[in-house]
Amino acid sequence: MKYLYLPLLLGLLSCGGGGESASEPPPPEPPAPPPTNPDPADPATPCDAATSEVNWDALMSENCELLSQYGLFVDPAVPTRDARVPGLRYQLTTALFSDYASKYRFLFLPPGTQMTYHDSETFGLPVGTVLVKTFALPADTALSGDDNETVIETRLLIHRESGWVALPYLWQGNDAEFTPAGTLVAHQMIHQDETLAFNYEVPSQPQCKMCHQLSDGTTARFSPIGIKARLLNRPGDNGSNQLQHWLSQGWLDRVPESIPTAADLYDTTASLTERAKGYLDVNCAHCHRAEGFASISGLRLGYFVDHTTMEYGICKQPPGYDGGAAGLDYDIVPGNGLASILPYRMAHLEPKDKMPPVGRAVVHDYAVDLIRNWIDTLDPALGSCQ
Repeated sequence: MKYLYLPLLLGLLSCGGGGESASEPPPPEPPAPPPTNPDPADPATPCDAATSEVNWDALMSENCELLSQYGLFVDPAVPTRDARVPGLRYQLTTALFSDYASKYRFLFLPPGTQMTYHDSETFGLPVGTVLVKTFALPADTALSGDDNETVIETRLLIHRESGWVALPYLWQGNDAEFTPAGTLVAHQMIHQDETLAFNYEVPSQPQCKMCHQLSDGTTARFSPIGIKARLLNRPGDNGSNQLQHWLSQGWLDRVPESIPTAADLYDTTASLTERAKGYLDVNCAHCHRAEGFASISGLRLGYFVDHTTMEYGICKQPPGYDGGAAGLDYDIVPGNGLASILPYRMAHLEPKDKMPPVGRAVVHDYAVDLIRNWIDTLDPALGSCQ
């Protein structure tokens, strides 16, 4: 850095006049150079703060370059367990399909706050809430455990004063890097004795809005998906019901005695209808609702929508879709799964036909078969598809 005091001194010496010379003022002190070793107690940004606790300041104000800078996990290189206090792991009764990825979910509530229970919608989550979801892809879909998985990405949903923000992080070695533009990750896995090779998609920040943004036509709001009573009404890691545990800890304001529960796709003790509705609710309903990205379709696949109505797809023709190569006409033809558009689009990967349009690069064959079988059981008298 060049300092400016020397030219100023030379200028003063060259401006002498007649008579006795006046005493000259001392030159100003040059500015101090920046310290070579910044004090870690006084970081340049909250992301740079060294802390053994959750870095709330950074979470609430910065999109840090590295996931580890938020201090969310005891071991920053292991985002699948041991969240730092007050983080807690939670699980869903049925989950969104993402190329057979295992998902590790954690909830962080600011100390002294709590969630507000809602019967059907996402719980009210206070400012400061952080939702963390890590995705790990298997080498073989028939196996489980750390040795069979590769951690690919961690997504954060953070409720800041300005609203919700979605931050995708791509794992590189022992840390994950902020990847706002998203990316594709080549992966290969064994599924039912077949090798699947595909590009797993880490979403960009704008893509997150496709699933999480709701709009009434005038205003838009960002909303988490999984924090709903019907998806959380199950035992947690400690063996007790998650919702009751949260109530006992003061994290949730109330829990009613009776709570509907969305059934797991693989739960053979539940009916076909319960399993189908649970799957469609968590995989499709966030877009297929009046305020969702696919609202123009008129198809409503929410858990509490009557599945015997045109609103749910019975003999309903979708606007703007040509029925694919099969020339299908209706979303659901009761009694005929093969003639129904809903499972047809679930079974395809071409951009024109694929549903959902983002979030998967392989076909969830078990789900396609189950949805078709469920439609086969529907009474043809429910509608006249002609």
